Amino acid sequence: MQPHSPMAGIYIHIPFCKQACNYCNFHFSTSLKSKDEVITAIRHELLLQKNYLGGTPIETIYLGGGTPSLLSATEINRILDTVFEHYTIGTLKECTLEANPDDLSPRYLKELRGTPVNRFSIGVQSFREQDLLYMNRAHNAREADTAIKAAQDAGFENITIDLIYGTPGLTDADWKYNLAQVAELQVPHFSAYALTVEEGTALAHNIRKKRSAPVDAAQAAGQLEILMERAAAMGYEHYEISNLARPGMYAVHNTNYWRGLPYLGIGPSAHSFNGTNRRWNIASNALYAKSILMENVLAYEEEILTPVNHLNEYIMTSLRTMWGCDLRKVANEWGEHYAKDILKESEEFREREWLTETDKKLILTNAGKLFADRIAGDLFQE
Repeated sequence: MQPHSPMAGIYIHIPFCKQACNYCNFHFSTSLKSKDEVITAIRHELLLQKNYLGGTPIETIYLGGGTPSLLSATEINRILDTVFEHYTIGTLKECTLEANPDDLSPRYLKELRGTPVNRFSIGVQSFREQDLLYMNRAHNAREADTAIKAAQDAGFENITIDLIYGTPGLTDADWKYNLAQVAELQVPHFSAYALTVEEGTALAHNIRKKRSAPVDAAQAAGQLEILMERAAAMGYEHYEISNLARPGMYAVHNTNYWRGLPYLGIGPSAHSFNGTNRRWNIASNALYAKSILMENVLAYEEEILTPVNHLNEYIMTSLRTMWGCDLRKVANEWGEHYAKDILKESEEFREREWLTETDKKLILTNAGKLFADRIAGDLFQE
């Protein structure tokens, strides 16, 4: 997180999945009928949006979803060729493809070597069959293991995987097993999330109808503590509350989000930020494609950030990282009085040893990470 010349990222949302995971509230469709039309619209949106970042060079591209690994290597190249043709590319540090384990066959991986993709984010979630069934995942435990090894065999070393803890039935011993698999497979980066029940999801409905076991907050908190302890022992740095990496293997694209750097979001429901405003595209494949392909306009909503909105976002995102909330940055960019207020309001949390102040930076302790949202909310400025 050292300062360097301004760079930006592009996030491309691929809104298709084979089947719906019961906890997911992202925008996607399980019907692939409109895939060609949406890909054409995504490429056209890249042209419509090319001035949004003001010519800032691009250093990361992230294909997320949905399930981008449902696209062929040819379709991925078509999209990325459009980026390379119309945007200034700096040193491309990362071109990440989110993938489901069951998609990463040796043949597909070989084809992806002919694309700019140089990093995978593999949606493992668990190495245990019971958890995958509970979450209605499309892959099984064997495929999770096989996909990682196949990607490594194909020459892709920059890999991250997702894991979920706090799942009903996931004992602490089971969670330790999942974490041990990360080290054994020599995955350089992983993300770990507590299972959350989002309104409108199948999981929320099933819990309400008593068809699924409810989520236990105490279990999730305990498993976050296990995560912190085990990750440190395995040589991973807990550089953001949900992200852990071997030294030097931090996710560049996501770290730039937390640093407040600009990014462009392409595709249905994708979000963008250019330093002064946020915008988000319509969350409908049909309406997204229609507005772009038939009317040559982009359907989106927008929010202009006030300086205090921007400061509160900085407080929230910076506290989640190991670099912390830099009070000198607050003073320089928003005003000395804000830095003083934040320091004063943090006193209670420093006394509880949930926060430390080092070199004018407020940093969460491991105990504080359990209360990160509450702490950030209390430090927000009016």
